[in-house]
Amino acid sequence: MSGAVGSVVEVRVPGDGIELAATLWLPDPAAGPQPCLLEALPYRKDDLTSSYAESYEGLRDRHGYAVCRVDLRGTGSSPGDATDEYPPEEQRDLQAVIAWLADQEWCDGEVGMFGTSYSGFNSLQLACERPPALKAICAIYATDDRWTDDVHWRGGALRFIDLVDYCHYMTPMNLLPPVPAVWGEGWEQEWTRRLADPQPWLFRWLEESVHGDYWNHGSVRLDGTTRGYERIECPVMIVAGWADGYRNNSFRTVKELARAGVPHRLLAGPWAHADATTAMPGPRVDLETEMAAWFDTHLRRRGDHEDRCEVFVRSSTRPEPDLDLHEGTWLRLPSVPPTTPVLLHLAAPRSLAVDPSVGTTAWIDCAGHLPWGLSTDQRTDDVRSLTWDDEPPGAPVVGHPVARLRVSATAPAASVSVKLCDVFPDGTSALVSRGSLDLTFRDSVHGTPSPLEPGVEYDVEVPLDACAYAWAPGQRLRVSVAGADWPNTVAPPAPVSITIHAASVELPVLEGSWPDPGLAPGDAHSTESAEGVRWSVTDDVLRRRTTATTLTESEYDAPYGGRVLESYAGEVTVDRVSFLQTATATTVFRLTWPEATCEVRADLDLSVSADGVEAHVETVALRDGVELDRWSTTRTFGGQSAGASPAPPPS
Repeated sequence: MSGAVGSVVEVRVPGDGIELAATLWLPDPAAGPQPCLLEALPYRKDDLTSSYAESYEGLRDRHGYAVCRVDLRGTGSSPGDATDEYPPEEQRDLQAVIAWLADQEWCDGEVGMFGTSYSGFNSLQLACERPPALKAICAIYATDDRWTDDVHWRGGALRFIDLVDYCHYMTPMNLLPPVPAVWGEGWEQEWTRRLADPQPWLFRWLEESVHGDYWNHGSVRLDGTTRGYERIECPVMIVAGWADGYRNNSFRTVKELARAGVPHRLLAGPWAHADATTAMPGPRVDLETEMAAWFDTHLRRRGDHEDRCEVFVRSSTRPEPDLDLHEGTWLRLPSVPPTTPVLLHLAAPRSLAVDPSVGTTAWIDCAGHLPWGLSTDQRTDDVRSLTWDDEPPGAPVVGHPVARLRVSATAPAASVSVKLCDVFPDGTSALVSRGSLDLTFRDSVHGTPSPLEPGVEYDVEVPLDACAYAWAPGQRLRVSVAGADWPNTVAPPAPVSITIHAASVELPVLEGSWPDPGLAPGDAHSTESAEGVRWSVTDDVLRRRTTATTLTESEYDAPYGGRVLESYAGEVTVDRVSFLQTATATTVFRLTWPEATCEVRADLDLSVSADGVEAHVETVALRDGVELDRWSTTRTFGGQSAGASPAPPPS
C-alpha cells in the first residue's frame, strides 16, 4: 500500500477471526519502506481520542515512521464483543495485526508498539507473547502487576475513587455505536447488537477480590515474584511518573529486565498520568523525541544502546493540586541504582482510633487530568494519624521504602496506610510516597486473606511506592501511619482501632554522584485547565459524613463531521460513625454526526458495608433524543476489603 506524502488511510486489519478498524499514518513513499509503530486502544480513535492524531502525525512527519492506530474488538468501529480489558482474544488479535503490518509493502518488517496506560499495558503483554515482527516497545504509565498496581485493588483493598472514573465510564463507552462513516451500512444494527448485551467490566473486577489466574493474565510479574519477566526478549522503554499510580513499574521491572539481559531504558519524571511533554507537574520532556530516538536505535539500528535509568529526583516543593513545576534534579543512573539501606526506628507502642475519612489530602493514586489532581498539604490527614518526625537522610531516597510494623486491631477487618512526607518549617507536609495494606492479607497480598483475631499482634511488611526524592536542608522527614487511605481505597467496613507495637521504615539511600542525562525539554508550562472541572471535599458536620465530588465536562469537534460531548460526574461518601461508604457516578457520551445524534448515559450506585459490596448499574441509549434502549441490574459481592468473606472465584 502506498499513498501521497503524509497520507492517512482507513483500513480493516485482520485479527483473530475478525477485521479490526484501523487508521494508518503513512510517510512519504519515496523514502521506501519504514518501520511501523502500533498503538491499540478501546477508546475510539475516530471521536473520543481523535486528538491523538497529532502525535501520530508527529511520528510520521518529523521522524519518518508509519503509525497504526487500532480500535480493539467490540470498541469504536471494530466488530466483536468488548467483554473485558485485556482478554486473551485481544492478544491474539494484536499478534495478527503485527504480522499484517510487517507484511505490508510500505513497512520494512520492523514493528514497534507503544502507548499510554491501556496501550502501555498491552505493549508489555504483547512483548511477553513474542510475535516475531515486534522488535521493541515503549510502555508509558503501565503496570507489571495488575493485582497490586492497577485501578482495581491496592494492598488487597478495593480502590474506591476509581469506581467513579475509568471503572464506570467504560460501561457506556462500550455501548456507543460504531462511527457511521467508518462502519458503513448496517451501523445501526451493530449499535442495537451492542446495546442488547451490556457487560460492565466493573462486575468482573469486583468478583475477582483475591489474587489468582485472572490477575496474572496480562501481568508481567506473576504472583508477586520475579517470575514472568523472562518472557520478554525485545527491548523495553518504560516511562513512569512520580505522581502516577503506575510508578512501581519502574525500578523493579528494570532490575528484572537487566537480570534477563533485555535492553531497556527507564525515563521517570515528576509527572501525573498525562503526556510528559505537557503534564503537571514539570519539568517536562519532549517525549516524542525521546521515544523516536528509542525506536531509531532498536528498529532502524541507528547508534548504540546503553541500558540506563534517567530519573528526576524531586526535592522539597510546597504542594498544590495543580502544581506546574516541581523542584529537583535529573540524574542518569545505572539499571540498578546503588543504594544503602537506612533504617528509621519508630517509637512504640502507640494506638489510634481509625478515622475512615483519612486520606483526602493525598487524593487519587493515579493522578492525571483534573479533577484527578495532585496531592495537597498532608497536615489535615497527619493530625488524624500516628506520626513520627526525624532527620532526613543527606542523600536522595531512590527506590521502594519499606515499612515493617507489629500491629494489632480491635476488629476482624482493619487496614494500615503508611506515608512518607517532607515537612517544612511552618508545618506544611508534602507527600513523598505511600503504601497501604488490608491486614486480612497480612501474610501476602498475593495470598489468601483471613480475618484478624482482635488483640493479636501481627508482623506485617508494607512496601511504599517507588520514589526518587531528596529533602532540602532544614526540612524534616515524617512517617505517618493511619487506618485508612480514603478515598484512594475503601476504609475498613466497621469501626476499629489499631495499635502499633513496634515499627521501622527502611529507606534506600542513593550512593555516589551522577550526571544529568541531557533530555530534550518539553513545554515550559502544563496545558492543564480547570475549565469545566469541579473537585471538592466536604464535611457534613452533623451527619458525620465526608464526601468527595468530581465533575468534568467538555465538547469538541471530531472527524467525519462529528461533535462530541463528554460528561463525568462522581461522588464518594463515607459515614465516619458507621463506616458505610457509597459511590455514585453518571457518565454521558453524546456523539453527533450527519447521520444521527447518539447518546449513552450510565449511572452507578454502589455501597460498601460489613455485608459486602452492592452495585447497581443503569444505562440509557438515545437516538436523536428518543430513547432507544434502557437496561439495569444490581449485583452483590462479598469482597474481602468490604469486611466479608471473599467471593469465590467464578467458575
